[in-house]
This record gives sequence, structure tokens and C-alpha cells, in this order.
Amino acid sequence: MTLTNSPRRYGTIARSLHWITATGILVMFPLGWAAHLAPWQTEAELALKAQLFSIHKTLGVALILVALLRVLWALSQPRPAPLHPGRRIETLLAETVHWALYAALILVPLSGWIAHAATTGFAPILWLFGQDLPFVPKSDALAHGAATVHLLSQWLLAAVLGLHVAGAVKHAVIDRDATLARMWRGTPAGQPAPHRGLAAMALALALWGVVLGGGAAAGLYSTDRPDPVPALAAAPSDWQVTEGALALRLRQMGREIEGEFSSWTAAITFEPRDSEGPAGEVTVVIAIPSLTLGSVSQQAMGADFFAADSFPTATFTATLLRRAEDYLARGTLSLRGVEQPLDLPFTLRLDGDKAVMLGSTVIDRRSFGIGETMSDGDQLGFEVAVDVALSATRAPRP
Repeated sequence: MTLTNSPRRYGTIARSLHWITATGILVMFPLGWAAHLAPWQTEAELALKAQLFSIHKTLGVALILVALLRVLWALSQPRPAPLHPGRRIETLLAETVHWALYAALILVPLSGWIAHAATTGFAPILWLFGQDLPFVPKSDALAHGAATVHLLSQWLLAAVLGLHVAGAVKHAVIDRDATLARMWRGTPAGQPAPHRGLAAMALALALWGVVLGGGAAAGLYSTDRPDPVPALAAAPSDWQVTEGALALRLRQMGREIEGEFSSWTAAITFEPRDSEGPAGEVTVVIAIPSLTLGSVSQQAMGADFFAADSFPTATFTATLLRRAEDYLARGTLSLRGVEQPLDLPFTLRLDGDKAVMLGSTVIDRRSFGIGETMSDGDQLGFEVAVDVALSATRAPRP
């Protein structure tokens, strides 16, 4: 039993890595699509979907390690000679498919891993080394781009894998040569002959360029939302918000995920006072579809959650109260067609006509009928933290 390759045969290590990789691909394709298509309207469905994705991601990480080892081993070993060197086009096509496959074996799982690390959401990788990757920031744009590469690479992998299998079948059924036996049993065959490595690598690179570049030309990497965010009318206000963030935090499947609304307005009347009591009024209107929420942004807009199609905006109307040590916005939040009282404590730093406000509160999603089918707080937390930070400048007085 020979561990290494020779010009006429594949060694045990190369053959073992080949079939381990092949088995992994055969498992990963149906597992990934099953996870993607699985519903998640109930607790049981969500738990199953998360489990399928976790297994898919975990096997993907294992597969990339095997693929790296396989590629490095292949580069360090002699390639057995083609059995029909006279068939120049067929040989060139076979080697091009091999190089395209090697790239796919790295790029498909790596892009999926980057997409996972760049976002927050459910379905963790099942290991003890954390969910992040070095030099990969939390970024919805990066996650979307990596996920797009992952999808395009899957289809290219499926295409070249189909060509690879078709070639193996042709050699076994039509040519009746030792191509398959050489990889299956290590049968020696063929005579030493030159490979067309550089030409095949160039063609494989061009193929990848067409697929990934075509995705860019089609706008698949764009993070523009497919559904328009409702345009909010400018809010007449005594204080104009110059910079602000309206964010939320919750726990899903044991992980904290963060989101932020990119479109909202605030109409503020406020007069500073030294004593406790009313100091003004505020009305905040929020465009619900402007929310980004990690890997579940699209699902969060669905009928069981924010129901954004039916309720595209939320409104918080409150009285601003000065207290002994801080301030309080006491009012009503209208969300998803439900009105509930809400208190938002906040701090305020004033510097002439400039103000900086920081506030935080917690709401119970069940009070607004959000995720009613998710009654297990371990799967989807009941409490949602809302964080507000803004800078404002007093509008010039007439």
C-alpha cells in the first residue's frame, strides 16, 4: 500500500482525501437546502431549522479543513499522467474541471463561514472555538456579499462536479479504462506525460471570474432592500437631530443579536428646567422595514413578527419629564397595531443649543403580538432592549 502518488497511480492519502471530500459534498448539498427550505413558524420548526443549519455549518468547517489538506497534498505530489494524452481537448477540460473543483472546495465553505462570522443570529457552529473569524467584522454588507459568493460558488461546484462525475462514468462505461480504478483501488495505469497545468488553471480562473463577475454585474452583491422602506415625512421640530441611532437587542437561540433602524424621525419640543416636572414633548416615527437584524432581517418583517406589510411604521409619543438625576420619556408606543404604555429613562447633556441624549428601556415582544408562536424564551427571548442615542441642535427661533 503506497501512501504517496506516483506518475502512474494515486497513493492512499490522496484517494482517502478524495473520497472523504466526495462524501462530505454529497451530505452538504441536501443538508444545506433542507435547512434553507425548512419552515420556522413554530418552536419545533425553529429548533429543527437551527439544528440543521448548525450541523451544516459545523460540517462545512470540517470540510474546509479536509479540502485545504487535500489541495496542499495534491500540490505537493506528482499528478498521475492522463490516460489519453493524445486527446488534448478532453485532457485540458478534465484538468480545468479539477482546478475549478479545488477552488470550489475552498471557496464554498469559506464564504459560508465568513457570512456566519460577519452577522449575528441563530444556528451556531457546534464547537468550542467561538463563532467569529479573525479580521472579519460584524457587517451586514459583508455577510450579504459572502452569502452571495457562497450561493454562486455552490452552483459552480454543482456544475463542475457534474462534469467530473460524467467524465468518470464515460471513462468507466465507454472507454473502459482504469481512470476510476486508479482513484478507487490505486490501480497503476498510464505512461508519464506532461500536464497542461497552466492553461487549465487559467481556464478555471476565467470560469470563476465569469460566475462571480456575472453576479456583480447582475447586482447580486448589492445590499439594497428589495422592498422599499416607507418614506417618512420631515418632522417639524424645535430640536433638529443631527446624529442618532435607534437600536435593539434580544437573545435568540442563546445568542444576543443586535439590530438598528436606519429610518426614523423625531419631533421634539423641550425647554430645560432645574426643577422636576414636564419639560417637553416628543413624537418618534419609525420605518419598520428599515430594520437590519443580523441574519434574520427578512424573517423579522414577516406576518408572525413585525408584520411590516400591514404595519410599516411604529410611533412613540411621550411627555419629557425632568427627574432628580435624569429624565424620563413617559408615553405610548404604537407597534404592530397595538398600543402600550412605555417609559424610556434617559440622560441629557446640554451645552447651549446643543444636546446629547442616551436612553434605554426594555419591552416585552409578547405585549405587541410579536412572535406569538415562539413561546419558549430560550429560543426567542421575550425581552427586547431598546437603545437610543442622539445629538440634536435647537432650531433658530423666529
